Amino acid sequence: MNSFHKEITVSVDDLDDLNHVNNVRYVQWIQDISKEHWQASASSLMQDQVIWVVLSHHIEYKRAAILNDPIKISTYIDSSSGAKSIRIVEMKHATTNKLLVKSSTEWCLLESKSYRPIRIPDDIKEIFL
Repeated sequence: MNSFHKEITVSVDDLDDLNHVNNVRYVQWIQDISKEHWQASASSLMQDQVIWVVLSHHIEYKRAAILNDPIKISTYIDSSSGAKSIRIVEMKHATTNKLLVKSSTEWCLLESKSYRPIRIPDDIKEIFL
């Protein structure tokens, strides 16, 4: 399994009225790391030929993160079938390693010119194994 990781630090702009990370920010981080993993792993040709779109998100919020918390974000592809792929994203407090958020997102692969779904080719599946 080809996983991808990065660390961020919670800033004032990430907070909601309760001084916790806003749920919308978590969704943005899920989108960001998914895109970064794709761009870091796929060839330029692959990136030109296809695009990914979200079909659904399932997010479990386990613990709150607050200002200046270091967060380790990790992602990997759990499964792929046809045009669809399930991507897992986990966010943990980087110091305590406690799980903050876990998400499962269903993505669909589209041909970049027609925007029609296409079966995920083996060469794309292989870069995420």
